[in-house]
Amino acid sequence: MASRIDQDQVQHVASLAKLSLSDDQLKYFTTQLDEIIGLFETLNEVDTKGIEPTSSVSDQINVMREDVADNWGQSKALLANAPDAENGYIKVPAIIDESEDE
Repeated sequence: MASRIDQDQVQHVASLAKLSLSDDQLKYFTTQLDEIIGLFETLNEVDTKGIEPTSSVSDQINVMREDVADNWGQSKALLANAPDAENGYIKVPAIIDESEDE
């Protein structure tokens, strides 16, 4: 069986995704991706002439409900589970570093 994808291509895709692969991982993923591409080639051989395209294989229709805010009265229980709370709010560490603004 001819290889449909090689290690250079897998390494290129990994680098685009900012992934670092060891030699063992590179071999593993190359083999795995080659098998996946093979599955698509097998599906491509299926005769679909005369078959209507579908967007869903189920005849069920989504049941929608009105999006209404509701007070479940559980704020005390929620705050009791929070690591730190103050004045009815969950307290979290600051994520904005203002030291570079000077």
